[in-house]
Amino acid sequence: MAAPAVSLPRSSKTESYVDNKRKEDIRHANIVAARAIADAVRTSLGPKGMDKMISTASGEVIITNDGATILNKMEVLQPAAKMLVELSKSQDSAAGDGTTTVVVIAGSLLKQCLSLMAHGIHPTVISDSLHKTAIKAVDVLTAMAVPVELSDRESLIKSASTSLNSKVVSQYSTLLAPLAVDSVLSVVDPAKPDLVDLRDVKIVKKLGSTVDDTMLVKGLVFDKKVSHAAGGPTRMENAKIAVIQFQISPPKTDIEQSIVVSDYTQMDRILKEERNYILGMIKKIKATGCNVLLIQKSILRDAVTDLSLHYLAKAKILVIKDVERDDIEFITKTLNCLPIANIEHFRSEKLGFAELVEEASMGDGKIVKITGIKDMGRTATVLVRGSNQLVIDEAERSLHDALCVVRCLVNKRYLIAGGGAPEIELSRQLGAWAKVLHGMEGYCVRSFAEALEVVPYTLAENAGLNPITIVTELRNRHAQGEINTGINVRKGQITNILEENVVQPLLVSTSAITLATECVRMILKIDDIVTVR
Repeated sequence: MAAPAVSLPRSSKTESYVDNKRKEDIRHANIVAARAIADAVRTSLGPKGMDKMISTASGEVIITNDGATILNKMEVLQPAAKMLVELSKSQDSAAGDGTTTVVVIAGSLLKQCLSLMAHGIHPTVISDSLHKTAIKAVDVLTAMAVPVELSDRESLIKSASTSLNSKVVSQYSTLLAPLAVDSVLSVVDPAKPDLVDLRDVKIVKKLGSTVDDTMLVKGLVFDKKVSHAAGGPTRMENAKIAVIQFQISPPKTDIEQSIVVSDYTQMDRILKEERNYILGMIKKIKATGCNVLLIQKSILRDAVTDLSLHYLAKAKILVIKDVERDDIEFITKTLNCLPIANIEHFRSEKLGFAELVEEASMGDGKIVKITGIKDMGRTATVLVRGSNQLVIDEAERSLHDALCVVRCLVNKRYLIAGGGAPEIELSRQLGAWAKVLHGMEGYCVRSFAEALEVVPYTLAENAGLNPITIVTELRNRHAQGEINTGINVRKGQITNILEENVVQPLLVSTSAITLATECVRMILKIDDIVTVR
């Protein structure tokens, strides 16, 4: 009698045995590395978030609360973790604010993906449901948003100060927020109302005094002093300003060569020629009525010599030398003039006009201010002050975030509540939507809905409140239909956030969700890392 056939234990998933261990390990390693990055910046989320002190290899110290700056300076080696650094960079360029939020959300989504994969759900299924969730989330957020007009200055200031509240310079938000709003509104072009180029807002940093003295200058500010050689003027009213890109100094030969002078009469002749050459140039300049010269920094030879400065001072022309090449475009746009590349093209129609150019003492140095510019271009200059370099740098970064928030509102004119309200509302609505879906998708969507609760949870945790009580109470309120209820960190309780003036642009929230889901989907799809020498 034949022995009964022994049934071999089959792998439940597939007929043949496939070694999936390595793929799972790689995924696991990627997710763990990326989550470590997310946890590193998690503590700096929100108004009560901590700041990070970054010490670079060169011994420079940076103190910051801005997620993008922290991740940028981090030395990240693991390739998947680098994706989170890129993620915060792209949020920085898309919206400008919410760079910490986006990383925290991505970290939380990854945590949920890990548990879903442990349950044996295929990464592709998780990835597809993530995509659907993101699209649905953007719809939910848009439905919550409140439209805003650019003429409504109060709302713009509210959203800018919300952005500044989580920064080191939060105590100055009453000063910096209106300043950010005014500078963005002054560069918005009526012809193209949706586009704001933040390069038109120039931030000049000057050490000394406190952040309180930061101001918006209608005009130009140079962090330089007027050239004092030979007693030239340091103040000029009714200025006619020329921006020149040529040198007022004796010409050099095109090739490397030396001139041998054997006779002192020849020596005199050379000096005389030089003098005549420079005088000729200055006469041409003076003939157009120009009385302020901005001279571009020159690489080849000195832009001005002592001799030319002496003659310029005699001609009563105020000189600002060593203007950076990159600033020329901004200066000409502001002054509404043209840069002059050659003395032959020096004509009065290329000049800019201003009421006053003067030198002012600031802190330990001097600055030059140009005010009352005629037909001024759409630009703004912000002079940032601070007691030490760390504060100034952080003030500049915070101001940049506030400017970006106002720019977001110009691009997409909707406001949304802050304080964890949109995230809880999303979590609730997506949870309800998950019950309608069938199969694995519903299961995935439900865990992503849970993942979004990380934002209010972290806000409460950083403020020293009990996160579990707060988040449960929030869910409760939102279930009763109070959409705009969020965490009021200052009072340590749950209130209507819109009435507390904690608002953010819709673009910040939607771009955070779409970018975070995109990044997570990419990390999920990776199943192997191949190093190529």
